[in-house]
Amino acid sequence: MDNSVVVVNSTPIILLYKINHLDLLQKLYGRVLIAQAVYQELIADSDDQPFRQDFLLTRRWIEIVEIRNIDAKKLFATSLHAGEVETIILAMEKSADLCVLDDLLARKHARRFELNITGTVGILIAAKKRGFINSVKPLLDSLVAVGMHISEDLYNTALMLEENI
Repeated sequence: MDNSVVVVNSTPIILLYKINHLDLLQKLYGRVLIAQAVYQELIADSDDQPFRQDFLLTRRWIEIVEIRNIDAKKLFATSLHAGEVETIILAMEKSADLCVLDDLLARKHARRFELNITGTVGILIAAKKRGFINSVKPLLDSLVAVGMHISEDLYNTALMLEENI
């Protein structure tokens, strides 16, 4: 656990929750920040009632934060979801040490603002490095099983990185 400022989008949270490893975010970072739009995507827009109840009751280490610069939303392509846009803005406003995004277009925008980014697969690699998980491969396979698209290149790179840990 460290004192880093980490801002996370909804997709990594949902995917880690679906494979029963959402706790990795807490173990790695202590607390994480999510933008109000991400909270909206996770709770109000979710059809998964057990997820909504569980998330609300047990995830006090996730802090919901309103972005200050609402006008900054206009700077982003309309093809990004509100949660992705607010995640990037919040990461900039908080001078985040890490911004966790999976969407390629959102990552491209985050890089433009020189944010340090990772995704769900990067979280697994970090968890392996810190000894929180024994192996990345079964969790990668679980992510694929719950619907995450992982390119063959990313899958193989993750396995290669795991071997070097």
